[in-house]
Amino acid sequence: MLLALKIDVDTLRGTLEGVPQLIETLRQVGAGATFLFSVGPDHTGRAIRRVFRPGFVAKVNRTSVVSHYGLRTLLYGTLLPGPHIGRRAGAIMRQVRDAGFEVGVHCHDHIRWQDFVAQRDAAWTEREMQRAVTEFRAVFGTAPRTHGAAGWQMNDAAFKMEERLGMDYASDTRGESPFIPLIAGRPLGCAQLPTTLPTLDELLGIDGITADNVADVLLTRTGPTATRNHVYTLHAELEGMALRPTFARLLSGWKAQGYELVTMERLWRSLDPATLPHCPVLSGELPGRSGTLALQGPPIGSDGALA
Repeated sequence: MLLALKIDVDTLRGTLEGVPQLIETLRQVGAGATFLFSVGPDHTGRAIRRVFRPGFVAKVNRTSVVSHYGLRTLLYGTLLPGPHIGRRAGAIMRQVRDAGFEVGVHCHDHIRWQDFVAQRDAAWTEREMQRAVTEFRAVFGTAPRTHGAAGWQMNDAAFKMEERLGMDYASDTRGESPFIPLIAGRPLGCAQLPTTLPTLDELLGIDGITADNVADVLLTRTGPTATRNHVYTLHAELEGMALRPTFARLLSGWKAQGYELVTMERLWRSLDPATLPHCPVLSGELPGRSGTLALQGPPIGSDGALA
């Protein structure tokens, strides 16, 4: 069985400090991974606008946001100007590619995309995605081959844009298994490899779960032996920094369960697109995360009925 490691890199600090440590950790166990980079300005401090969103303050308190992200990062875009991640950290991004890992695009401006895309029109969405593609190309010299939406926030235009950009697969949703997204009733050419497991920040601080036992909790979701493929989303700012020991325990545990730790591309190449279910993308909530996310809906048959 395959377990794809999808690494979201949200901030300048995560790129400069977390990414090199993740490379080292992954190399130690021979794991593949897909790094998805935020390539424009770091405006993390503007997340303060979410203070009135249900569950946001509770999540901030239980996941030690200040210690994980750092005070300076939490001031970017408010009291401090937001540094341009691609221009400041492009060399490190290229090191990831040169080390043999898959690279893709996360977003241009993480906060701007996560907070606004669900309510924006096609023109706004296409501009934001094109900005991300342009900055990615400036760093790597090529267009991105895959995309993973910031905060699992999408709209119909974003899914269609991935198809127009020629992407075969992306990971913008939460769900149970790979699927072909049905947008306005039409199956798209860019498949979804949804995140199938909870993230560490969704588990920490709930029901007595701490950094000391969260790896064991997550390993119960995938074991005792590998029986199906998974996609796990981690963050350079967490698993690449303060929670690096936890991540190392997860990697060892998954290998012991029989999983091959791979890139999203490797998972995609193991699939037959013709056999993937066609599913709508719904908006809904998940335990441990504030707000709504893009979720895999139930499969739909060729006659339009539930499969």
